[in-house]
Amino acid sequence: PAFQAPSAQGRQGHTHRTVLRFPLSPQVARGKIRIVEDMKENNSTDKVNSLFTSHHSLKRPAFTLAEGATHVAHWNNSRKIAFTLAEVLVTLGIIGVVSAMTVPTLMQNYQRQSYVTQLHKVYNEFQQGFIQEMTEKNAINLSEAGLGSVDNIDNFMKKHFKIVQDCGDTPTPCFADNYTSMSGAKSGGVADYVSSRLSYDKCYSLASGASVCISTIVSTREDILDGALWVDINGKKGPNIGGRDMSIMRYYSDGSIDVYGVTPECRNGSGACHSGYGTDATSIREGRFTPCQDSSVGDDCIGKLLNNNWEMIY
Repeated sequence: PAFQAPSAQGRQGHTHRTVLRFPLSPQVARGKIRIVEDMKENNSTDKVNSLFTSHHSLKRPAFTLAEGATHVAHWNNSRKIAFTLAEVLVTLGIIGVVSAMTVPTLMQNYQRQSYVTQLHKVYNEFQQGFIQEMTEKNAINLSEAGLGSVDNIDNFMKKHFKIVQDCGDTPTPCFADNYTSMSGAKSGGVADYVSSRLSYDKCYSLASGASVCISTIVSTREDILDGALWVDINGKKGPNIGGRDMSIMRYYSDGSIDVYGVTPECRNGSGACHSGYGTDATSIREGRFTPCQDSSVGDDCIGKLLNNNWEMIY
C-alpha cells in the first residue's frame, strides 16, 4: 500500500501533488513504529529536504501510516501549459505575411548576385587571356599581338576558351533573338545594335554556358584603340535583359576591359580621357550608365559594376 498525501495550494494557486516514492524502514513497515507528524508544530526552516513537505513548505495535517506500508507516495498534478489553436494560427499568419514581403526581394538579390558572379568570371578569363597572348608573342599591346585580324581573333578564342559552338560572324544561334532594356523602353536583337563604332567579327558559345561575340581591336579615333566584347552570361536563357545577363564591354590595347572612353591612360590618371563623357574613369563610368538603362544589350553597364566593386545595386 502507498500513502497519498493531501493536496496543497502551490505558489500560483494550482493544486500540486508530488509523487515521491521511497522505502520505509523495516520497523515502520512492520508497524512497530507509528509516525505521526503534526505539521503545525513543525518549525523547521528547511524548505527543500523536509521528509514529508513539498518544496513550498506547506503545512499539512498529521497522518498515520497503515500497518504493513512499505512506501509513501505523494502525487503532484500540475496544469499543462500550451498554445491555443487561435494563437498558433495567428503566428503562422504573421510568418506567412513576413515571408511574402521578404522572400521575393531575397530571391531577386540572389539572382542579381548570380549574374555578377558569372560576368566577373568571363571578365577575368578574357583579361587573363589577353595578357597571356601578349606575353607569349612578346608584344607590347594587343594590336601588336595580332588581334586586329579576324583570323587571329578566332585563333585566340579557340586557344584560351573551350568552344562548344562556333556561330561564325553572326550572333545566331548563340544569342537570343530579342533583348529588353532595364527601363523596358527598348528591345531588339544583338545585330540591331551594331554601329560604325560598335560591331563584332566572331561569335561563340562557351562551355561555361556564356555566349560571346568579339570584334577585332580597331579605332575610329587614334586615342581610343579598343575592341568590343558582347557577353550573355547564360546564352539564350532568360531573362535576356541588357545590364542583367547581357552586357557589352570594351577591351583596350593593354588587355584591360572597361567602358567606352576609359583608356589605359585615362584609368591610370595620365590623361587622354574622353572629354565628352567625363574627366576621369569613375565619372565616365557613371555617365555611361545613363544610356545603359535604355540599352537592350546593356552597353557599358559594366562601368557601374566596376565603380561599385562588382555589386549590382541598380
